[in-house]
Order: sequence, then structure tokens, then C-alpha cells
Amino acid sequence: MDYIDKKTLQRSAQEEKDEFIKAIFSLIVENESGVLSRVIGLFAGRGYNIESLTVAPVDDHGRKSRINILTSGTPMVINQIKEQLNKQVPVYQVVNLCQHGPYVARELALIKVVSKGSERAEALNLADAFRAQVVDASVESLVFELTGKTEKIDAFVDLLRPLGLVELSRTGIAAIGRGCQTI
Repeated sequence: MDYIDKKTLQRSAQEEKDEFIKAIFSLIVENESGVLSRVIGLFAGRGYNIESLTVAPVDDHGRKSRINILTSGTPMVINQIKEQLNKQVPVYQVVNLCQHGPYVARELALIKVVSKGSERAEALNLADAFRAQVVDASVESLVFELTGKTEKIDAFVDLLRPLGLVELSRTGIAAIGRGCQTI
């Protein structure tokens, strides 16, 4: 039996605590000038990375917006981010959808491929397999629209790279809780 000393156990416990986790923060904010810059400033000022960001009005009068932010960090950092976001004015509500319960997250991508012949045919076959739509076509180029989980879009993009992918535009994650729960 191998001997494990107390320091090794403490170090292992600390490394386990320091594992990075993903968080999808969904915020309801006042739809006014400067709110988004304050939220982004919070991340930038503390060195937190924003992996994805989406913003749009969510009420009939355009007074409130929803911000979805995908980030990652240690559990302690994720909790700090949530606490700091809750202190922002005028942020009405902050929820980490990854901890709030089941959720649906999707992303949209527009992908331009320039190719001819067999590469073009292969790109069209891949689009069919991934259920991507052709939204623009010319003699030399195709623009695909794909909606789905980030991993699905990543896989489609990776397969199109050797076939002439020249341009990519992604929306970032839009996310919402499942069922009757709201934020």
C-alpha cells in the first residue's frame, strides 16, 4: 500500500476545488445606455473571460433586456461573479442557469464556404447531415445557417474547414430555463 501524506491529500483537495466549471449567467437588466458596459467592465476589471455574450430586449415596452454570458472559472470565482453582478445597478436578477436547474441553450452560426466540384458537394452533404440550411449560394460560394448546441456547431465548422471555410459569424449562446421556472 502506498503512503499518502497529509500535504498530498490537502493539495489534491485544493486541486479538486480549483477545477474550472462553466457558468451561463442570465441577467435581467434595465434597457438603458451604459448597463452593458458596466457588466462587461466587471468582467474585464477582475480578469474574468467572457466566452459568449448575447443581449436583447425582452419586454413589450423595451424597458428590460436579457443578457446571457457564458464564462468559466473555479466554483469560488463563479460565485464571486454572481455576487458582483447582483450588486450592479440596474440589474434586476442574476441566475446561473447551470446551477438553477435544467435549461436549453442554443447558438446560431452563419458559415461561408468557397469551393467547387467535389468539395462543394461534400459541404452540401455535411449541411444535410447537420440539418444546416443554405441561406445564400453563388457559383463559387455557399452560406450555411446552423442552429444548435455549441458542440454541434463546433463539429460542423471543424468539418467544413478543409472544404473551403472562409468566414464565420456566431451569435453566442441564447439560454433559458426549462419547464415553468422563470427568472
